[in-house]
Amino acid sequence: MIQNLLDFFQTTGFSQLTGPMLLMWAIAGVLLYLAIAKGFEPLLLVPIAFGALIANLPTRGMITVEETAPGQFQSATFEMETEVVSTHRGEDGQIESQKIRVTKVEGGLFDFLSQGIKLELIPPLIFLGVGALTDFGPLIAMPRTLLLGAAAQVGLFVTFFSSSLFGFTSKQAAAIAIIGGADGPTAIFLSNKLAPELLGAIAVAAYSYMSLVPLIQPPIMRLLTTSKERKIRMKSLRKVSKMEKLVFAIMVMIICVLLVPDATALIAMLMLGNFLRECGVTERLVKSAQNEIINVLTIFLGTSVGITMRAESFLAPATMKIIFLGVIAFAISTASGVLMAKVMNLASPKNPVNPLIGSAGVSAVPMAARVSHNEGQKYDPQNYLLMHAMGPNVAGVIGTAIAAGYFISAFSG
Repeated sequence: MIQNLLDFFQTTGFSQLTGPMLLMWAIAGVLLYLAIAKGFEPLLLVPIAFGALIANLPTRGMITVEETAPGQFQSATFEMETEVVSTHRGEDGQIESQKIRVTKVEGGLFDFLSQGIKLELIPPLIFLGVGALTDFGPLIAMPRTLLLGAAAQVGLFVTFFSSSLFGFTSKQAAAIAIIGGADGPTAIFLSNKLAPELLGAIAVAAYSYMSLVPLIQPPIMRLLTTSKERKIRMKSLRKVSKMEKLVFAIMVMIICVLLVPDATALIAMLMLGNFLRECGVTERLVKSAQNEIINVLTIFLGTSVGITMRAESFLAPATMKIIFLGVIAFAISTASGVLMAKVMNLASPKNPVNPLIGSAGVSAVPMAARVSHNEGQKYDPQNYLLMHAMGPNVAGVIGTAIAAGYFISAFSG
């Protein structure tokens, strides 16, 4: 009887549990706590945490994992076996068409779902939804806030050069640096191209810091500004016409694609979503992009990222380094935006910018803009900075996508 029980135990998943798996359960629990109890980016952290929990269970039929290098694990691509049924050749003997039959498909559920990341489909499509949700009017009304979005990219490049000191390759350093932009889809898009072995750690770091914007940014903002600067009231933004918004979307797409062709997938989908929003004749498409499409993709993206967080790869020294470098990148990006606003005020003292909106130069839309607004209201309850902060916030999204395109063109060869 006892032997039968032992034999049965060996057939269950209990016999395959390990200490690192249990530790990952705790990490997943922390992420769920932050999402549910604290409200930190729940739409992203809940799927990621749930995927991480699944990844650290002895599952079957969910995902195939292969070891790409000692201590480095990566989900495998599903395999298909095909056979040629018939071939048609032209008069010159060249093959014009073939009929192919798929005879076998192997792989678990997430081998298929994760193809949306591996084939670089989900991040650009999420940008479609972001574009449909975002008003570019504040940036058009106050073009100088582009400088704040550009300044926030300083953290990316400082971190890129610093990562080499921690033993990362140039490709890995570029993927880690993009965390400073606080843009989860872009971080996933770039790491999938340059450092897929670090995808789980980079994605979790990026989304964690996005969710912790209300905790990380305010101390930096207060440190770098005076009470007087925080009370600066900015002039009301002018009304931006529909034609201006439509032309802006088209021109930004053209200019960015010409400058950095590798950023095309992100920039084009961002501007397509915004064009659909502003043109006024595609209401059904806009609603789909804002709701059904982006919601479904967020579920698949989050769980597909979480499923990469296996204990063997996530609980590694490299992950701790990535988390440390990520917070440094994010802090520098925040500080750079604030300092750029102060420099702009020196150059234009008659039309000052509240330096608090400089922190919104990171890509966490619209959370970073809300943090700037809320921080300003602590010192002047009648000071409304939200729309002003949306300018650098949108500029940060564009700037981070361009930076990602540059890294891809520089290191993907």
